[in-house]
Amino acid sequence: MKVGIISDTHDLLRKEVLSSLKGVETILHAGDICDQKILDDLTKIAPVLVVRGNADKEWAKDIPMSLDFFLDEAHVYMTHKKKDLPKDIGMYDLVVVGHSHRYSETRQGHTLVLNPGSCGPRRFYQPITLAVADIQGRTISITRIDLTAPVTSPKIDTNNLYQVIEIVLKETKKGNGIGYIAKKYNIEESLTEQIVRLYVTHPGVTIDGIMTKMGI
Repeated sequence: MKVGIISDTHDLLRKEVLSSLKGVETILHAGDICDQKILDDLTKIAPVLVVRGNADKEWAKDIPMSLDFFLDEAHVYMTHKKKDLPKDIGMYDLVVVGHSHRYSETRQGHTLVLNPGSCGPRRFYQPITLAVADIQGRTISITRIDLTAPVTSPKIDTNNLYQVIEIVLKETKKGNGIGYIAKKYNIEESLTEQIVRLYVTHPGVTIDGIMTKMGI
């Protein structure tokens, strides 16, 4: 039995996702769907089992928060957030969660815990992923599918303070936060915070002005 496993589409159903799911007999969606049309389009490929995510609002009120079911002979449990799993998952062969947008496969005893990642909008620099499971009886084989390669952080010379300040100011004007900027460009967070603070507290300050205030 071939099963497509996805999560966190967030109102974006990529054509590559549809192509990757062709031929599956069932689709599991671990929540944060965000629009009924996503489910309607998936149902054209195969029957869909779905749980409600935290981003699924009033339209999804009839979608359950968790599901307990069998695929072939495999006992499966699915919910959106890992923290909402039962304390004892030992009875299950496969547990499916979403929410983090990060692909992972772990074992707890014989139980496989799978997060297929997100195949919706990209979050920061994480890859776009889903999974396809081959289930024979209680034996489960997972294939990870990467739809796009991970994006690497933009390269800047972190020793060039003028360029660092220029980048930080540009990202701050876009409304991006200190942590995001520091991670994106591999800049020390304390330096990023110092630049942002000088920019915010001295309206109209230039890059040269910030360097002067930093004693450089």
